[in-house]
Formats: sequence, structure tokens, C-alpha cells
Amino acid sequence: MNMQDNPEVLEVINTYPNPVKEKILVLRQLIIETANSLEDKSELQETLKWGEPSYLAEQGSTVRIAWKASKPDQYGIYFHCKTRLVDTFKELYGDKFKFEGNRAIIFSVDNEVPQAELQHCILLSLKYHRIKHQPLLGA
Repeated sequence: MNMQDNPEVLEVINTYPNPVKEKILVLRQLIIETANSLEDKSELQETLKWGEPSYLAEQGSTVRIAWKASKPDQYGIYFHCKTRLVDTFKELYGDKFKFEGNRAIIFSVDNEVPQAELQHCILLSLKYHRIKHQPLLGA
């Protein structure tokens, strides 16, 4: 998978407080690594949507990562709310993650992220339009 770093995205990430910035960079790297594991080696786009780092693969649904000053002790990974993604994640990993409605998985800055499970969620999002017709997105 080919992706060029977007300097505007890195500028936004650099505005986050240090503990959060480190966590967001880990999420960013996990998204890139997951995209690299896709059999379709098209381009991963890194951009800003709503001023937040966002990632999109061909045939996928956008994945955003963000920290919000209004909730300084948490950060999250956001998915398109009109998909079945978060509902599927709740079914698969309801005991592993904290969810925000049908759009996000929220993490506390102080807690470890279950990386294997999160990587699976990212994978489902990055290939969503190929699997959206399958029960539990083919999981």
C-alpha cells in the first residue's frame, strides 16, 4: 500500500499534548500497517476531515483519529456513522472497547489499547465496501 505523509496531518497531530500525541501516532501507525496487509495494494489516502487525521483506502470507509480538548483524558478512532462498522465492533468486541454511539471507539490516555482487536476493526473499515453485504462484515 502506498501512502505519502501529509504534512497538514502531522501538523495537527503535533498540536496534541505529548501523552496523547504518542497514542495518536501509535493509532496512525496501526492504520498504515493494517492498510499494508490488504491484498489490494491501492493507495491509502491521508488527509484532514473536520480538521482531524483521516485515512481512506479504495473500497473502504474513512477512519479518523482525534483528540478533543473538551475531553483531555481520552482520544478516539472514528468511523462513518451510517455504516454497520461500530455495531459490528460492539458485537465482536463489546467487552474490549468503550464505544461512543455508532461512530467511535474511545480510549483513555492511561489505558493500553487492545491492538489485535483494534487492528481487526480497522481492517474491516478499510475494506468495508467489499464486505458490507456479509453478516458481521465477514468477521
